[in-house]
Amino acid sequence: MVIFEKAPAKINLSLDVLSKRSDGYHNVEMIMTTIDLADRIRLFELPEDRIEISLESRFVPSDKRNLAYQAALALKQIYGIRKGVYISIEKNIPVSAGLAGGSADAAAVLKGLNRLWELKISQAELAQLGALLGTDVPFCIYGRTGLAKGRGEIVEPLPSPPPCWVVLAKPDIGVSSRTIFQRIVVEDLVHPETRRVMNALEEGSFEKLCLSLGNALEPLTMEQHPEVQQIKNVLQQAGASGVLMSGSGPTVYGLVEHESKAKRIYNGMRGFCEEVYYVRLLG
Repeated sequence: MVIFEKAPAKINLSLDVLSKRSDGYHNVEMIMTTIDLADRIRLFELPEDRIEISLESRFVPSDKRNLAYQAALALKQIYGIRKGVYISIEKNIPVSAGLAGGSADAAAVLKGLNRLWELKISQAELAQLGALLGTDVPFCIYGRTGLAKGRGEIVEPLPSPPPCWVVLAKPDIGVSSRTIFQRIVVEDLVHPETRRVMNALEEGSFEKLCLSLGNALEPLTMEQHPEVQQIKNVLQQAGASGVLMSGSGPTVYGLVEHESKAKRIYNGMRGFCEEVYYVRLLG
């Protein structure tokens, strides 16, 4: 039997860092929503008890460093599974981009293996397991739109954003989340108003949502990578309604209400930036 899973990327509508934890991690408060830019995962059982990863990307390892591999290994160890699995990953989400590509793959592997091996693990249990792998994995288990708190392991569903298009632009750099988080001084951050974003979602107001977007990590990433600020400026000048860096960057997105305008902005950004996409929200 072959199992197929879609692994959609996410964007942050808000990202706040509240405090440093005793375990070295940070308490965060993030509102995220999924977009129609996705990796494709294919899984089937192997006769030998081993994990094999196949993907065509010179930026992503296909060994134990891969988060999808770690997801399969964690599931096997925790639930005592002595079966092998072949995992094929078709990468469409940019790497080290602030879009949770690796986390989305790990979540898709957990969901896919749950089906392949008929484990009947609840979504909440899968999310708990995902929290061992990375901050964004629990959200990626649930998908759609949600508020993630703690280390990311507490996820509450939220209303979907108003229908719109998303133009994404990624400069030709990768950003390490770990490096950015190491530079955080919580007292110096400009904190977004998470509640305003939630209110905009509850009201279904596109205008209010665009005015409420915020990411406490933006200044830290932009200080190291000025091209992120440049892309944000160009997206705003091109007429995107709400513009924000996603995650720890470097991808910047713009929300656009109408497809014709989104296409115009997309075409204009292609002359400025190598990796540009325009997609719908899935949330």
